[in-house]
Amino acid sequence: KILHPHIMSENNNNNNNNDENNEEYGRILIKNGTIVNDDQEFQADVLCEGGKIVAVEESIDLPEADDLRIIDATDRLVIPGGIDTHTHCELPFMGTVAVDDFNYGTQAAVAGGTTMLLDFVIPSKGQSLLEAYDIWRKKADPKVNCDYSFHVAVTWWEESVAKEMEELVGKHGINSFKMFMAYKDVFQLTDEELFHSFSKCKELGALAQVHAENGDLIHEGQKKCLELGITGPEGQELSRPEDVEGEATYRACIIADRVNTPVYIVHVMSKAAANAVVKCRKEGKRVFGEPIAAGLGTDGTNYFHKCWRHAAAYVMGPPLRPDPTVKDYLMNLLASGDMACVGTDNCTFNANQKALGANDFTQIPNGVNGIEDRMAIVWENGVMSGTLTQTEFVKVTSTNAAKIFNIYPQKGRIAVGSDADIVIWNGQETRVISKDTHHHKVDFNIFEGMEVHGIAEITISRGRVVWENNELKTVQGSGKYIPRPPFGCVFDNIEQREQARDLTKRKVDREPYSGEVIVLPK
Repeated sequence: KILHPHIMSENNNNNNNNDENNEEYGRILIKNGTIVNDDQEFQADVLCEGGKIVAVEESIDLPEADDLRIIDATDRLVIPGGIDTHTHCELPFMGTVAVDDFNYGTQAAVAGGTTMLLDFVIPSKGQSLLEAYDIWRKKADPKVNCDYSFHVAVTWWEESVAKEMEELVGKHGINSFKMFMAYKDVFQLTDEELFHSFSKCKELGALAQVHAENGDLIHEGQKKCLELGITGPEGQELSRPEDVEGEATYRACIIADRVNTPVYIVHVMSKAAANAVVKCRKEGKRVFGEPIAAGLGTDGTNYFHKCWRHAAAYVMGPPLRPDPTVKDYLMNLLASGDMACVGTDNCTFNANQKALGANDFTQIPNGVNGIEDRMAIVWENGVMSGTLTQTEFVKVTSTNAAKIFNIYPQKGRIAVGSDADIVIWNGQETRVISKDTHHHKVDFNIFEGMEVHGIAEITISRGRVVWENNELKTVQGSGKYIPRPPFGCVFDNIEQREQARDLTKRKVDREPYSGEVIVLPK
C-alpha cells in the first residue's frame, strides 16, 4: 500500500541536466522512521533509487544486495532536506571575497541538514546580468556538494537589463530577481526603477525580492555617526535603526502592490519590518517575509561588546536588533504563517577581512554565518520552545521555499517522485555550536557556545549519503544546478486580481468641459 504518493508532473521535473547516469546512484531503504512533511506525519519506509524517491510504504522488505543500503530510522524523523533561501558563497563584496566558497558552503549545508542552497548572482552596477550569471555558474558548478540554484540581482536599470531578464528566465531557469533599496551608489535602485523592475518580473512570472532599507537615510546616518566619532561596529545599528528598515519594507510592498506582483522581503530583521509585512498581508497584498537564522538565534547587543573583533563579527545589513525579544517575535510569525521561509544571508569574512573597517564601521564587510546551524536554530528556538510543530518546522525550513520558488514537489517533500534529498533527524540529541567544529571556513561563529537540540544524523543528497557519523562524505561537483520555471504558485490568481482592479471600470463618462480656460503667462 503506497501512502500519500505525490507524483511529479513533467513541468515540475525540470532538472534537465541531472540523472544522466542513474547507475552511479545506489539504492537506499530507510526503515522504521517517522516521515514529517509540511502537512502530515506518519510511519512508513522510504525507498530511494536513481536519485529519486520511488516508494513510500507502510513496510518495504527487500532482499539484501550489493547496491542496497538499509538505514534504520527507528525513533528518528525522516524529513525533506532543508532549503536555504538566501546565501552568498564566495561573494566579492566591499573589496574582498566571502571565505565560504561553494565547496565550504555546501559542506556546511549538508552537515546541518540542508540539501539545497539558493545563492545570488550579484552583478556590479553596469555589468551584464548574463555575464555575471556565467561567472557565478563557473564558480559554483565544480565545487557544489549538493544541489543549488540562483536568484539574480538587478543592480541597475535600463532596457538592456529587461532583455537580459527575459533570457535568464527563458533559457537559464531563473525565476526570482533581487532589488536593493540600500547601498547607495552601489546597488540601490530608485522607486521608479523598482516599479519598472517589478513590472518586468510580473511580465516574466518571476518573483521580485527586495533588500528593504532606506539607503538615503542610511547614508546620512553613517555620516552623522562618523562625525560624532562613532567608528566602531555599534555604528552599524545606530546608523540604520529599525524604522529605516520598516519604512522601506512597507514602501516595497506598496510599489509591488501597485504593479500587482508578488514580492518577497529578504532578511526581515526587526519588528518594524515584520509588522509592515503582516499589515500588508492582512490587507490582501501578495507579500512573503524571510527571517534568517541570525535574527532567530542571536541579537544586536553584540555590536556593543567591548571586544572589537567580537562586535565586528556580527556586522551585517540590515543589522541585528538590540532588542532580545525580536527572535521570539519573528519565530511566532513563522508559526502564524505571516513569515514564510528561513534563510541565512550566509556571507562570511574572517577577522583580517572584517579589520578593513577597524577605524570606520562603514568599511567592515557585511556578513555572518548560518548555513550549517540554520536548521538547529529553528528547531531549538521554534520546536523545543513549543512555538512550532514538527510539520511547521519542515514547512519553514524546506517546503515553503520549494513552493515559493517553484521547485515543489521535486524538492521539499518526502513523496514518490521527489528528489531523494532526505535527512534523518534526531530532535532530542544536542550539540554545542563552535567555530572549532563547524564546517565553514570562517574563523568565527555568531552562535558560539549555544547548546541546541536537533541533529542531522544522516543527510542524503540526490540519493547519496553525504553526511553520516559526524563525517562528510561529499564529492565536489556532485551537486546540480536546479532550473526553476516561472509563474509558480505565488502568481496564482494574479490575472484575476488584475481584472478586478481594472481602472477602466471606474472611468466616468461625462460631457466634456465647455467653459472658459485661463491663459497661463509665458
